[in-house]
Amino acid sequence: MAAEPPGPASAADIGPGTVVVRETRHGKFQQDIISGSHHFLADEPANVGGLDSGPGPYELLLAALGACTAMTLRLYADRKKLPLTATQVRLKHSRVYAADCAECETKEGMIDRIDRVITLEGNLDAAQRSQLLEIADKCPVHRTLTSEIEIRTVEAPAR
Repeated sequence: MAAEPPGPASAADIGPGTVVVRETRHGKFQQDIISGSHHFLADEPANVGGLDSGPGPYELLLAALGACTAMTLRLYADRKKLPLTATQVRLKHSRVYAADCAECETKEGMIDRIDRVITLEGNLDAAQRSQLLEIADKCPVHRTLTSEIEIRTVEAPAR
């Protein structure tokens, strides 16, 4: 049996807006994730040595973008009283050659690509559909992923 992971034991030990990820020591990759009152696992598929006990890091990233996209579309449609009855967002991450991306600044090597396919249900005309697809690019996670990002890393103080 693996030892209990170090760090906060519950959501009560974590401030709002903070996510804590810690090793479970079960399998090679399994991670315990606490976000507010939510508690779930991340892992890698069995074919790469994981236990397949949760989504992988890129799947979590895609889920964040998909959820934010759908939420943004719902808020916009409701505010504008558009007849949007349901939304589905399907996403896939891949690495592609930069030379294959006409609109990318990077021209050499590999780049990350996220393909996002949005299904809009409802009695929407072509202009409304176009407007919703334009709004999809304005979701906060999309904006974060396409902006300059600074990730600052420090080591936690010793206990």
